[in-house]
Amino acid sequence: MPKHLTGRAVWTRLRTALRLFRRARARTIARPDTLHSNFSTVAAVVHRFEESIGGRAYLIEVANVSHDRWRAYIVRIPGVPTALMPFYGATPTEAAHLLSEWLTKAHARAAAGAGSV
Repeated sequence: MPKHLTGRAVWTRLRTALRLFRRARARTIARPDTLHSNFSTVAAVVHRFEESIGGRAYLIEVANVSHDRWRAYIVRIPGVPTALMPFYGATPTEAAHLLSEWLTKAHARAAAGAGSV
């Protein structure tokens, strides 16, 4: 923005530029060309595995957390992990397999009865 504008003028221009406009029942925020964003898009590789364990369908996502370290977790909505502890492995398949094994054991234990340890 030009240096000659006062603080009030800058805010007025910004407020005017960011007003909501109604177009065909949709509302959008107009972004002026004078504002530049410093945000960048980050693409993360996520592997998804669908498993049927104990008669239930599970979606397991595995994401890379460092070199040769992958984190597997259960998701109900793609991209949103549950509160369950994640499992780690050297490959996406290994991490998903460790989580799947744990789920299989947990279902077997629940099916055997709550009193058995």
